[in-house]
Amino acid sequence: MAQTISPPTSTTSAPPPRRPSIGSVKPGVLLARVFGLGLVLALAASLTPTLIGQSRWGFLVVVWVLAALSVASYATGRFMPAKYLLPGTVGLFLFLVFPILLTAQTSTTNFGDGTRTSKQETIDSIVAQSVTQSPDSPRYNLSVATSGSVTDGPFTFFLVDPADGTVSKGTTDGLETVGSGDVTVANNRVTAADGFTILTPQQLNAANQAIQAIVVPTETGAIKVLGIRTAFEGLTSLTYDAATDTITDTRDGRQYEPVKSGDREFFTSTDGSGTRLSDQSWKANVGLENYQRVLTDDRIRNDFIRIFAWTLVFATVSVGATFMLGLALAVTLNDERVRGQRLYRTLLLLPYAIPGFISILVWAGFFNRDFGLLNSLTGLDINWFGNATTAKIAVLLTNLWMGFPYMFLVCTGALQSVPADLKEAASIDGASGFRQFRAITFPLLLVTVAPLLVASFAFNFNNYNNIALLTEGGPFDPANPTAGGTDILISYTIRLAFGAGGAQLGFASAVSIVLFVLTGIIATIQFRLTRRLEDLS
Repeated sequence: MAQTISPPTSTTSAPPPRRPSIGSVKPGVLLARVFGLGLVLALAASLTPTLIGQSRWGFLVVVWVLAALSVASYATGRFMPAKYLLPGTVGLFLFLVFPILLTAQTSTTNFGDGTRTSKQETIDSIVAQSVTQSPDSPRYNLSVATSGSVTDGPFTFFLVDPADGTVSKGTTDGLETVGSGDVTVANNRVTAADGFTILTPQQLNAANQAIQAIVVPTETGAIKVLGIRTAFEGLTSLTYDAATDTITDTRDGRQYEPVKSGDREFFTSTDGSGTRLSDQSWKANVGLENYQRVLTDDRIRNDFIRIFAWTLVFATVSVGATFMLGLALAVTLNDERVRGQRLYRTLLLLPYAIPGFISILVWAGFFNRDFGLLNSLTGLDINWFGNATTAKIAVLLTNLWMGFPYMFLVCTGALQSVPADLKEAASIDGASGFRQFRAITFPLLLVTVAPLLVASFAFNFNNYNNIALLTEGGPFDPANPTAGGTDILISYTIRLAFGAGGAQLGFASAVSIVLFVLTGIIATIQFRLTRRLEDLS
């Protein structure tokens, strides 16, 4: 009998799958890639001149690195993981990391009303205000140009002398003559220049404030704009010496030097009289002074501690009350013996379906002392928003109404995931319904719901809309209009940043960083506590 010999089995591993080639890609997908990458490259190219003009080299590098990564990830099949990681990483950086870094940077400055410009821009503005026009002041036909942004500059003056047609280029560094081959002149006015964009009248109006502050120094004075098409050479009574960091008034020889007042500096007379040359200050780094102010200024520290305590109470009670009410309703409607479950659940979700700002405004009307629904139904005469305690109760009641449908929805879903056989086994062992709920249902439900409770706490910790629309942070003590009775940290921070006393964006950024750290610490502690529930699953 012949023996059949089977062919030897190969022990070599199968070759790795080949990456899809360009030709194997569907035409629609290929077209989408080409369009998307072209859009990315076009955006990077369009941003480049502006970033170069503003000397934003770091942003320029980031833009082109992202463009290169996009091309490398989507134009070839070599970097498959990057196709999924790149969009999320870019979004994380743009919408989370970058704002945090920018806020942290701003918190170390005195940025705010009156300190929005740099020191050099402030000096140029002070000197520009001293330029005066005389009857015999020379005038020039003006064209304003920019090598960067048409709104932010930097701006350059192209000046044509009507007498002899001489063309000059003026900046804050001085005046220089321009060759005829570098510009195009029509009707005694520069209409085009190599490397520059001539601003239209509409663009001139949009950038008027920045252009008005530009002063071009000359041998006999300075050139300043007069309208949008004309400039004049006038005499300036102030001169700045960068070596000594002083401004001198040439009329009387008085000198002014920067003197610090609070978190700002002002040019003040050196003769000891304390006379300020101008009330203009500038943006400057102040280090950790804003954080020190939070901790050492008695008024701010006391307000901060009080508001922080109320913020904790507000977030804790809001989450606890909404969770307990939502859980009670979910457990009640989870019983199969209840008829009309779908109808009841739909009705209970209505407050969640109504936009929040509408619900808050409606509840604000309910709390009206004279015509509100609550006082009318109960026969009470409570000035809900006139007292800090009743105002806080009003805030919590409103938040309960707006928050319990979410907790009801979450708990309803969590209850569906509790195994029925566990409850049957407990029932056979003689456990009552409450005992089953306390020992089985509730612990297993917490495994699912606990992370959502932490997220809800963080949301309510920064729930600005509820406070702003319902009480505006009030009531306020006439002696302290900055911190109200129902203010939470976020509303207090926004009032500091945009209050009636002027924006204090640097200080408000410091408070925001402190708030960010506090929220992170509390959330970390809560998440560590929720890990204990993992053993139950």
